[in-house]
Amino acid sequence: MSVRSMIPKQRFSTTTRIRQNQQQQVTGEITGLGRQRLNAQEARKAMELSRQKMYNERAKKHKSVVMYTIGTIVISLGITYAAVPLYRAFCSATGFAGTPMTDPTRFSPDRLYVTPETQGRKRITVRFEATSADTLPWKFEPVTRSVRVLPGETALAFYTAKNTGDKDLIGIATYNMTPEKIAPYFAKVECFCFEEQKIRAGEEVDLPVFFFIDRDIMDDPALDGIDDVVLSYTFFKARRNDRGHLVPDASDEEVQKSQGWENYEVAKANHKLHAPPTQPA
Repeated sequence: MSVRSMIPKQRFSTTTRIRQNQQQQVTGEITGLGRQRLNAQEARKAMELSRQKMYNERAKKHKSVVMYTIGTIVISLGITYAAVPLYRAFCSATGFAGTPMTDPTRFSPDRLYVTPETQGRKRITVRFEATSADTLPWKFEPVTRSVRVLPGETALAFYTAKNTGDKDLIGIATYNMTPEKIAPYFAKVECFCFEEQKIRAGEEVDLPVFFFIDRDIMDDPALDGIDDVVLSYTFFKARRNDRGHLVPDASDEEVQKSQGWENYEVAKANHKLHAPPTQPA
């Protein structure tokens, strides 16, 4: 074959290779653009996911702060409403402010009997008093006027209450012990004052009090001379407060007075220290 016959074929082959290279270059450029677009889309998605994650975390933190604030408010309100019941429970458990003991741990069998040591002590006279608020048309009085007991000896006394009005009424009793320093040793096992009392119009009921004086009183030298105490009750008409709980329908001053706080405030005022008078020059 001659050289001339080979020339067109070489030109055709060269042209074909150039076209193939151009096509590969164009294809590479298109592929590169596609990859760039995919990378941009992936980056955009990653940014959106990151932004959504940050938003969710921020929303979670805000929700936690709101829930914490609401919880704090609810707890504060609960403490406010529970302050009086908790204080009464504290007084009943400790005998503070002349409130007789109602702590059930004091009622174990080994404390509810008289020992040779207590038999040698002088008996304590417990007197019972009763009053009712002017707003409550009840005739309330003690059936048992007094009892004489030894430390560790249980005793049962009765009050009676009659509804002299023409409507069924619910009453709540407050109680107090005098002198107040004996209150930590005066334990009530059962008492009508533990819950509200509903008496129908014209009805009369008996109200029991089952109690004892703890033998630990023998170990308190400050009470050696105490042989006469008074347990007093005051009945108030009941009403429902904002939370639906039954409470005495009376002012705080009246309720505190029935619990002996008036005497406590007077005693506290009498024991205030005063500066000595200045000497004349």
